[in-house]
Amino acid sequence: MIYNDSDTIVAAATPTGGAICIVRLSGEQAIAICDKVFRGRRPLQDVHPASALYGRIVDGEEVVDDVILTLFRAPHSYTGEDSVEISTHGSRYVVERVISLLVRHGARLAEAGEFTRRAFLAGRMDLAQAEAVADLIAADSHASHAIASTQMRGAYSSELQSLRDKLLNITSLLELELDFSEEDVEFADRTQLLELLELTLAKVEHLAQSFALGNALKEGVQVAIVGRPNVGKSTLLNRLAGEDRAMVSDVAGTTRDTVEVTVNIGGVIYRLIDTAGLHTTADKLEQMGIERTAEALSKARIILWLTDDEHSLMEDDLIGYVPSSSQQTFRIITKIDLATSASREASASPYPTIRLSARTGEGMDALVKALQASADATGAYNGEVIISNRRHHEALCQAQEALTS
Repeated sequence: MIYNDSDTIVAAATPTGGAICIVRLSGEQAIAICDKVFRGRRPLQDVHPASALYGRIVDGEEVVDDVILTLFRAPHSYTGEDSVEISTHGSRYVVERVISLLVRHGARLAEAGEFTRRAFLAGRMDLAQAEAVADLIAADSHASHAIASTQMRGAYSSELQSLRDKLLNITSLLELELDFSEEDVEFADRTQLLELLELTLAKVEHLAQSFALGNALKEGVQVAIVGRPNVGKSTLLNRLAGEDRAMVSDVAGTTRDTVEVTVNIGGVIYRLIDTAGLHTTADKLEQMGIERTAEALSKARIILWLTDDEHSLMEDDLIGYVPSSSQQTFRIITKIDLATSASREASASPYPTIRLSARTGEGMDALVKALQASADATGAYNGEVIISNRRHHEALCQAQEALTS
């Protein structure tokens, strides 16, 4: 079915099942349709815009619900159209009854995201802001909420708009020179052009580079917990999660598959992946687990390399895997509660070393601080523009290539 953007649309703007649910109606007939079912002190056509009214939704002589109705007249609404928001009781039956009543009187059910699409088409927000609405709704942490809020307020767009205006000005001057090429005159200042290109390129590169952090904060920071069998990987996972999520045993090879747990540390979501112990084995099930460990390693932003031997080498423990430059790696010396005083000092390593006991909790504060520092969301909390949308990142990379060219 092809829908017309001039239709008046209706949908529940909040989930049902709570104390209150908001039913939103938008379109040129929104007020007229509501007047057919709403009984207040006076008709909505006569009400001042941006007003909240108490009344009843009725179906003939039957009262469906007592409601608070908020009226917005175009263009001063979310969609830029005449809009009405009806605060009903949150019962699924009540909400469905109110919506079906409004549909019966001329509205149609909104498509997913149609209110925001209309806001975009009406110029109430740009595409980046419209995309941020979905990110804000899906935000499951302080960090992802901060990134989406900054983008929805237009910070990302305004960051580039002034640079774009200056580039267009320079471009127009260069085109003017081409039109007068036979006159041998210069309209554009070459020094100014170079400075502007370098400034714009630096800004675009900075935004593009922020995607790695932004995407991690939005989707959750992947942390691979790896090492040889029986070095305490599952015990550490359970300690960080605050509950027993992985089986712990003295028998090597207990974990044969990856176990993922999501934890919130300092407002940032971390996806902790407990992996099968890395070693050479003929057991097919263990080998499948080791292959999944390798996959988790390649996708991780942070690697926690666990060992209970301070003299072990990573290439031996991880069977040749070498972390990439984009991966933050920590060497975790485990089971320090069992270590002798002579072996309390770890040997030198190119990776930051943290000594802890997941069983007793000693050293866990240092690990938590290290995790937080590896995915620092301070900039997001302070309103810094951080790219988390893959489409934006690809567009920035294309702009970077064009500017360089």
